[in-house]
Amino acid sequence: QVWQIRLDMHLLNHDGNITDAASIAGIVALCHFRRPDVSVQGEEVTVYTPEERDPVPLSIHHMPICVSFAFFHQGTYLLVDPTEREERVMDGLLVIAMNKHHEICTIQSSGVVMLVQDQILRCSKITAVKVTEITELIQKALENDQKARKEGGKFGFAESIPNQRITAFKMESAAVDTNDVEEQAGEIIAKADPPAEVFANPVLHTPGTAQIGEGIESSWGDLEESEKEEAAEEEGDSEAAAFECEKVETEDTSTMRETKNDEPIVLSDSEEEEVVILEPQELPRKTR
Repeated sequence: QVWQIRLDMHLLNHDGNITDAASIAGIVALCHFRRPDVSVQGEEVTVYTPEERDPVPLSIHHMPICVSFAFFHQGTYLLVDPTEREERVMDGLLVIAMNKHHEICTIQSSGVVMLVQDQILRCSKITAVKVTEITELIQKALENDQKARKEGGKFGFAESIPNQRITAFKMESAAVDTNDVEEQAGEIIAKADPPAEVFANPVLHTPGTAQIGEGIESSWGDLEESEKEEAAEEEGDSEAAAFECEKVETEDTSTMRETKNDEPIVLSDSEEEEVVILEPQELPRKTR
């Protein structure tokens, strides 16, 4: 018997970079979850209530944390943790999931930007730093929750339930001045460090494609060398078979013509003294 655990996420509102937020929320929920304690004696399984025994946490060996990078100007500039407005104007998005041991769990690239090896390595180094910071925050929050529960208090979401709030932290809305956004953006770009190398603008055959590394020319629709050889062999075999069939038909036709020009063959039976006359068409080849 096993426990079946299902994790559902309901998105209420977001301001960009929902992938990172969802990954953090999911891993924290699994780390915070406690299952009932169980004892097995032979074929008898006993599930204890929380009053009888303290619930047991899941065995989670590592925490994969997602870090997103938004690219602008065909990868010239990158931005960590993009907002919703920044996601609207970005050229591409790169998501790297890594644990605190610097083990990459997954990499996902989307958009219309092509990335080279140096850009991937730079993002992975930034991810290693961010994952270490986020993992420490998660562990600290779990420790504070456990400490508050032992003292009989409430922490995090449980603390906000009596106040009828769906989030533990609340920020008042503030007006945003967008009059000099272009000037501010120009100043930020001017102060930013230029890229190590200037990369040529990639040629995108279709919108919505992404590529990591130098890449090779697409060979879709063209036959590979092995496929060409197989096709040539099949074509040669079919031609040889057609030639053999044509040869056999030619021989049969010539044989029939020679047989028609011959005289009927007479065979005699000595026992019954009966003469049998066979037409040329009925004679087998050995007899002829």
